[in-house]
Amino acid sequence: MQYSFASRAKTLMSSPLRSLREFAKRDSFISLAEELPAEELFPLSSLAEAASNVLHADRRSLQYGEAGGDGLLREWLSRDWNRRKKLNLSSEQILLTTGTQQALDLFVRVYVDHGDCVLVENPTSPGLLQVLKLQGARIVPVEGDKDGILPDSLELLIKEHRPKLLMAAPNFTNPTGVLWSLERRKEVLRLCTAYQLLIVEDDSLGDLYFPQGGNSPKQLPSLISLEEKQGEHVLYVGSFSKTIAPALRTGWAAGNRQIIEMMTAVKQMADWQSSMLNQRLLHQMLVSKPFNYDDHILMLNREYGTRLKLMVELLKRSAWKDTTYEVPCGGMFLWVRLPAGLNGDALLKRSMQKGVSFLPGSMCSPTDEASECIRLNFTHPGRDELLLGMNLISEAVLEFTARN
Repeated sequence: MQYSFASRAKTLMSSPLRSLREFAKRDSFISLAEELPAEELFPLSSLAEAASNVLHADRRSLQYGEAGGDGLLREWLSRDWNRRKKLNLSSEQILLTTGTQQALDLFVRVYVDHGDCVLVENPTSPGLLQVLKLQGARIVPVEGDKDGILPDSLELLIKEHRPKLLMAAPNFTNPTGVLWSLERRKEVLRLCTAYQLLIVEDDSLGDLYFPQGGNSPKQLPSLISLEEKQGEHVLYVGSFSKTIAPALRTGWAAGNRQIIEMMTAVKQMADWQSSMLNQRLLHQMLVSKPFNYDDHILMLNREYGTRLKLMVELLKRSAWKDTTYEVPCGGMFLWVRLPAGLNGDALLKRSMQKGVSFLPGSMCSPTDEASECIRLNFTHPGRDELLLGMNLISEAVLEFTARN
């Protein structure tokens, strides 16, 4: 039978991300491409104890629950998370979702019409680009520098395109790892407020902070915390996937009640609710001793900082000539500009033949730019895998440069 899919489904059928993920499942294959944390750092004993306590204490954790998510976890977020992030959001302003990706998908479905202009950082997250393309958004990139989006460029694009919203990740932008300066945050927020432009702030990597030197910047306030009336012009998106465990599939959106109510309504149609069991398990672990979320984050940041240093050292010692990169002070990725004339997509094909992958920059640009860049994940592979994977990519680079 000949199936006639919706025209928007073409963006899914042609996605190169699917083939990368299929290769990553193979034994001995090393993936530096995916957005994964380190499995060996999952808090297994705390998760196991929390699961046992929840299952023995309350059968309702296996029942359907509220579409907005478990009330206990939302209360924890409105209390403890608010205190950590200097927020002032009630539990009614929070929707629990199946990870960050669903939060973005639900929001785009209720807020973006086909043909609406959406501003994004350039480069930006490939997952975000997929969501926007599927909805038929007109994606316009905003240029930035080491301090974040350039205000002058942003204002020109706002005047020219009259966009529906700006989507950004000020804390360790995916894929570049850029940490916006405080001044840049304030200026972008001022502009968007003045032009009544909604900002979607993805802070799913914000806790992964490991400065590499004494002069590194401090952790900075989120955009939503800088608002006079929090949630008026910023929708905040967070997740436990990168800090606790992805399989719990627990993220959230927080902001204006009207937006949260609309997202909750469409979530009811999508899956009714995210897993009650996972949310109760997570809440039980967060409020129980001896587990301490802040101590867990410190442990993650020590290890991830070490892995980032290793990756940078391997780059310095490699035969890659004329590569450029900025070492981030957090996040999960190192963004590398390849030697002149070397294409990331072509290099990926050769590298995959050797048993290693990375994300080519073309997948992070709405206009297929950044083809001379690649994104390397340093959090998932262990130190031995990092060493081998970087060496294999170096071999592929050498084969290309030897021909030129």
